[in-house]
Amino acid sequence: MKTIPTLLVSVGLLTSVAAMHAAEKTEKTDAKPSPVAVNFFQPEKFTDVRDSMMGSEKGRDAILAELRRFIVQRAESLLPPGHTLSITFLDVDLAGDYEFWRGPNMQDVRIVKDVYPPRFLFRFEIKDDTGQVLKEGERRLTDLAFMQRLTLDRQDPLRNEKDLLDDWVRSELRRKR
Repeated sequence: MKTIPTLLVSVGLLTSVAAMHAAEKTEKTDAKPSPVAVNFFQPEKFTDVRDSMMGSEKGRDAILAELRRFIVQRAESLLPPGHTLSITFLDVDLAGDYEFWRGPNMQDVRIVKDVYPPRFLFRFEIKDDTGQVLKEGERRLTDLAFMQRLTLDRQDPLRNEKDLLDDWVRSELRRKR
């Protein structure tokens, strides 16, 4: 008797998941492609994109996906129509670090201090609507004064990295008037 309700719940869940997947797929195909491409070259070799002392691939990928989402959102709002931006990250070092000597209760707590600033190394390319390269280069970003910033969202664990990337996006994509 219990198997029929369980089966119905399972079928209902599968149907819901399938419907959500179909809707998500439709949204992606209906939406026009983003003019911003963010790639991470060999992220397993990045200096520090860990979600804990030992880190996990899943945690690293989640952090990088959030950084990608942030850059795409910010750059799309600033890029002139028809222009594209391509960024390839070569290294990422998040603000803070895990200090193993603090003991087993603190091993998965990222300690954020001035001595652990956020750092990025990446290549980028900005093209106009004809495909002509307008600007390209390699950038090393570091914010040694990141602890002195006034940040609105103090709850965002990536606020220091996002502030640094936001400064770069705004300065690089500033429209000439």
